Amino acid sequence: MEILLKIWTFVANNILTQPAFFIGLIVIIGYILLIKPWYEVLAGGIKAIVGYMILAVGSGGLVSNFRPILVGLKDRFNLDAMVIDPYFGQNAVTAGVEETFGKSFSGVMWLLLIAFIVNIILVRFRKVTKLRAVFTTGHVQVQQASTAFWLILFALPQLADSDTWILIVMAVILGLYWAVGSNLTIKATQELTDGAGFCIAHQQMFGIAIFSKIAEKMGNKKGNKESKKLEDIKLPGWLSIFNENMVATSILMYIFFGIILLILGKPYLVEGGFMAETDSFFFYILKTSLNFAVYLAILQLGVRTFVSELTVSFQGISNKILPGAVPGVDCAVSYGFGSPNAVTIGFLTGAAGQFLSIALLILLKSPVVLISGFVPMFFDNATIGVYANNKGGLKATLILPFISGICQVFGSAFIASFVGMSAYGGYLGMWDWAVVWPVFTVVMKYLSYAGVVLVVLALIAIPQIQYRKNKATYFLITDDYEEYKVRTKTNNI
Repeated sequence: MEILLKIWTFVANNILTQPAFFIGLIVIIGYILLIKPWYEVLAGGIKAIVGYMILAVGSGGLVSNFRPILVGLKDRFNLDAMVIDPYFGQNAVTAGVEETFGKSFSGVMWLLLIAFIVNIILVRFRKVTKLRAVFTTGHVQVQQASTAFWLILFALPQLADSDTWILIVMAVILGLYWAVGSNLTIKATQELTDGAGFCIAHQQMFGIAIFSKIAEKMGNKKGNKESKKLEDIKLPGWLSIFNENMVATSILMYIFFGIILLILGKPYLVEGGFMAETDSFFFYILKTSLNFAVYLAILQLGVRTFVSELTVSFQGISNKILPGAVPGVDCAVSYGFGSPNAVTIGFLTGAAGQFLSIALLILLKSPVVLISGFVPMFFDNATIGVYANNKGGLKATLILPFISGICQVFGSAFIASFVGMSAYGGYLGMWDWAVVWPVFTVVMKYLSYAGVVLVVLALIAIPQIQYRKNKATYFLITDDYEEYKVRTKTNNI
């Protein structure tokens, strides 16, 4: 058993939880199953790995670029608070799970493996389960397995005495969540990308599905005329400079960064080592703002580089191993589609929602005060902005990420305090884990095993309901998107 754990840990640490190599492996396997020449297999694998690494550079740059603001807001106002961020959340679990529950963190890796197998089995029997998506975002799986490990142990402490049963219960719930959540994003993602053949497997899957539905309602005006999307709006006169994504992003971020950095002040930034005394404060703000546009462009380049390889190669896996399956990928992949300005607006309005909610927590003297983490602030809300714009246009892009930001703060404050994770300084904090998983946890805590059954049945029912509402096109949307568009258009006429 110990040897198996070492082997699995090696594979998990070096492939499964390293998304670039995991995506590269999927592409290689897919091309082999398509009987491609060896040089095309090699080239496809390299392009996929390099593309994802480019995406990671863009994502990492965005996070590091925002760090002075988050650190400054915490230090400048002497806030001793919990950070809502996946990495802070994972660190909190690592530090607290043994002290709180007497369990080793190695159990998280076993949970990840079994839950992933559950996901694959559910998709393999898609005719029964109606599930079509395989969760391939390894680093996100580690973060979610960590948090789920804590939440379910808290809700069902009686299972702590049996490592076998706790892993089975956790893996069924988490594997179902991965399969059902990513499956929920298929329709919205296929329509956003015009049938690119992937879906989202990240931290806001239920959020994407819910907000896409709301945006669709907001976008349908009287007379069946849809509201204009951002990419369709052409501003006149001097405002036309905002028609260009890089210019719009740079100017908007200069205003955003400028206000916050002015509040922090140059002396604090110099003392914190973020800038030198001799540096111009004006140009420091300008550089920080322009870096945001640079890293966003790098991220989008990474998306374009690996998505086509993944889409083509996954046909081999879909045809030979998992018929009709689609890969679930990082939410940042959606930024290569639709309006790039939706990314910026979604981020800014989501940040406004978070900051307002944190201010309310402080005014209400909440026992748990939060510090915004950049990952949920940007990746949740920018993603929701992209989907909201595609379905509901500018109005939805302004409103829905703002609501998302509010949900992230209040939901995280509640659940982290409820389960005791706030004492360890962090919580995952992204949309599904601030809204959906708190509901799961409360239901299981107060209904015990009946609650587990209720959560499992609810997750099983979701794809069945989806299927019954759209039987004619439910599988067609992934099997033959062009035919799906024809039938959908015909039905709407």
